[in-house]
Amino acid sequence: MTPPPAPSPSAERLHQGSRQTGVMPAIRRLPLLLATSVLVAACGGAGPAPDSEETAVDTSPSSSPPASPSSSAPTDVVRAVEDLSTTLRVTTEEVEVVSTEEVTWRDGSRGCAKPGQMYTQALVDGLRITLRVAGQTYEYHSGGSQPPAPCDEPTE
Repeated sequence: MTPPPAPSPSAERLHQGSRQTGVMPAIRRLPLLLATSVLVAACGGAGPAPDSEETAVDTSPSSSPPASPSSSAPTDVVRAVEDLSTTLRVTTEEVEVVSTEEVTWRDGSRGCAKPGQMYTQALVDGLRITLRVAGQTYEYHSGGSQPPAPCDEPTE
């Protein structure tokens, strides 16, 4: 039996290339490397580098003295003051705003649920407004699209 003929040099190179499965030849990696480098450079920020200075933020709770409602007071506070002054038949100047607190009520009752009533079961952003007239304290709750309402027996 005679041995098989020796492969030609070009056939041998082709055979060696097929043995390198999973390994990309260096000549094919170069364009891919260049394209990747260009893309990475293009993704870099084109704007100026951010300043190293930081802006200070005051995280301390703000406290302001009790005040009467003014034109800068939230609309719901003004409405609550007007409602209480009408109910008690006093002037709005006699109604003192003790505090206002932003709250998220658990449901449509706005923290003033009444027995036998049904309320929407959704979170409602609003205010807890505390007012004072002649030493007596009154609480109003607002939220959603409803105007502030007196809350004699808060449930939250």
